[in-house]
Amino acid sequence: MMTEEIKLMKGNEAIAYAAIRYGADGYFGYPITPQSEIMETLMLEKPWETTGMVVLQAESEVAAINMVYGGAACGKRVMTSSSSPGISLKQEGISYMAGAELPALLVNVMRGGPGLGTIQPSQADYFQTVKGGGHGDYKIITLAPASVQEMADHVVLGFDLAFKYNNPAMILSDGVIGQMMEKVILPEARPRKTEAEIRKEQPWATLGRLASRKRNIITSLELDSNIMEQNNLRFQQKYRTIEANEVLYEEMRCEDAEYLIVAFGSAARISQKAVEMAREEGIKVGLFRPITLWPFPSKALHGFVGKAKGILSVELNAGQMIEDIKLAVECKIKVEHFGRLGGIVPAPDEVLEALRVLKASNEK
Repeated sequence: MMTEEIKLMKGNEAIAYAAIRYGADGYFGYPITPQSEIMETLMLEKPWETTGMVVLQAESEVAAINMVYGGAACGKRVMTSSSSPGISLKQEGISYMAGAELPALLVNVMRGGPGLGTIQPSQADYFQTVKGGGHGDYKIITLAPASVQEMADHVVLGFDLAFKYNNPAMILSDGVIGQMMEKVILPEARPRKTEAEIRKEQPWATLGRLASRKRNIITSLELDSNIMEQNNLRFQQKYRTIEANEVLYEEMRCEDAEYLIVAFGSAARISQKAVEMAREEGIKVGLFRPITLWPFPSKALHGFVGKAKGILSVELNAGQMIEDIKLAVECKIKVEHFGRLGGIVPAPDEVLEALRVLKASNEK
């Protein structure tokens, strides 16, 4: 039995070790920088010899996501990982899984784009994931880790939420968190589910003919428009339930804050230092970090209306999360964006300078 232990590792490696300990049944992926260590670590650890976990390098990203679809349809704990353009190739399969209500864990360690772009870190896939990069009205539960520890923790949380709601869940990380090394406490090992347990807990799974009924058919296809509309209405009700119950966020020094920095992932780590520097200058600023990007913590952020004078959205992109921030505060607080593009990671003093500009514009 594997026990809880502290290790020094990369964020990508933490994903792999946590998946093994969670009792994942299968990983299907394709190499792409900066997330390749996930599959490489799984290959080195050879979990098929210890836990029975299947680890397979598919011939393409399209093949990988369809293998995940097949494994998920059997009620198995399956996952995939990629980086930005690789996730783009998987969008059709992700939409199919959302339409078939299949649970699975997806990991995106973001890099710069558009196109092949760069292998350097970025957060420019926010729209692709949070707004739904594939076709149709669907949502993906989206977790944004800001540490190597959270990379491991979110494997457990992501799988649990996916199976709780029969919906794909994604860990939306970036090249900074994926490649950096920190201490991490790995989760306790869980046994893989037996077929009998899967049949009991996921009666919808297509595990072959059961004694009581015919073979299950897992599909997102429905040719009757009236039934398809009812399916979509059911999906929307499920999404409202998730929004009501699964919002996660973190507040740092927000109690007396006159200004807020809102940031996720590596941008939040950079912003945390900027908050400390600003406080030393006498600027009362706090950091609000969304942990779930969907569901977005809109109500919590709206609570700063009438308290905060301004909000700075810090993102490694041209401004994407800022749209959800503005919706949350209903344009009752001035919201500005600061970001670097093309794989450039800003320093804390750059964030501080953007905060000074926001403060100065409010005082005119």
